[in-house]
Amino acid sequence: MADSEVHGRDALLNATFVCVLTLLLINLCCLPLSQAGPLYPSPPPGKPPPVDLPAATADQPEKMQRYVERIPGTQVDFALVPIPAGEFLLGSPAEEPGRKKDEGPQRKVAIEPFWMGEKEVTWDEFQVFQFKQDIESRAAGKAQATPQDAWADAVSRPTKPYVPMDFGMGFSGFPASSMTHFAARHYTKWLSQKTGRFYRLPTEAEWEYACRAGTTGAYSFGTDAAKLADYAWTFDNGGEVYHKVGTKLPNPWGLYDMHGNVAEWVLDRYDSSFYATLTETTNARVLNASNTAWPHAVRGGSFDSNPERVRSASRRASNAGWQSKDPQMPRSIWYLTNAAFVGFRIVRPLREPTPEEIALAFEPYDDEMRRVLERQREGSR
Repeated sequence: MADSEVHGRDALLNATFVCVLTLLLINLCCLPLSQAGPLYPSPPPGKPPPVDLPAATADQPEKMQRYVERIPGTQVDFALVPIPAGEFLLGSPAEEPGRKKDEGPQRKVAIEPFWMGEKEVTWDEFQVFQFKQDIESRAAGKAQATPQDAWADAVSRPTKPYVPMDFGMGFSGFPASSMTHFAARHYTKWLSQKTGRFYRLPTEAEWEYACRAGTTGAYSFGTDAAKLADYAWTFDNGGEVYHKVGTKLPNPWGLYDMHGNVAEWVLDRYDSSFYATLTETTNARVLNASNTAWPHAVRGGSFDSNPERVRSASRRASNAGWQSKDPQMPRSIWYLTNAAFVGFRIVRPLREPTPEEIALAFEPYDDEMRRVLERQREGSR
């Protein structure tokens, strides 16, 4: 069934997953509670210097250009495209087919200029962070140290997953998926330290503005759902699996897979009535900040979504059921066992962020998550 919260492609996979996790959890109980000493160093004071990349440098919106950033110490690249400042109507009109109540009322929002990931974050990118591949490459003499390493190495990395988190759908060139909202945010923290440039998740307003790319219809290419297969992997053509990023047509601003493939985390907490709290005049810097692990907004729909769920205005809320097969207590702060349809892409604002904005982009939601993260940093479970 489309938009199922449990990946429905293979019932045997689900049964195997439960058995493997149960056995591993039993084995985990026999491990020592902690290692000798912390796993991560403390970061140096201040901020890391930016990696030298002239194309990524702009002090005015008109100087912004597409650029390709290489994760230092690797051969892994990702591209960012400039998104111009502007105003748009957030949400959908009442008469739009497939519209849900949480897409209204429409409100005018002003957006500042930013860069956005041309494609969804791939496993090639995410696994450098996930498995400390950058650190391992340096240790093996395969990569040179960089001035940013002292900051990046101090950022916590995910615990090792119990099973391959692609669930058989593929890694190289495919979108990273099944990570928690916190894990996606922590990736952007690590990437920011690794490059010296501030990367984060997009806000919900930024995401929809970029998806629409100046259009006002149900999709970035118009209102004709018959054209959707040219732009998106959905339940109708996706075969219940995600696909390599960038294999469909981009939207008018050069962004791929804004409709379908994997649904994308945004920074905001999900609130079905949030738009009603905005003023009827122009709203600026719109963000529904979060202080809990659930729910967060997910945008764009996925390979498991029907056409109306991949519309530009369509919203979805995360929920704890996305971790229902996780045997750990408390549940992992890094992985989703039941949401292989969720990934993310990154943005980089032109304006330098305030300390408060950096904290909202990176830091744990609450004291309990801070305690879990600190225990893991010290080598405990």
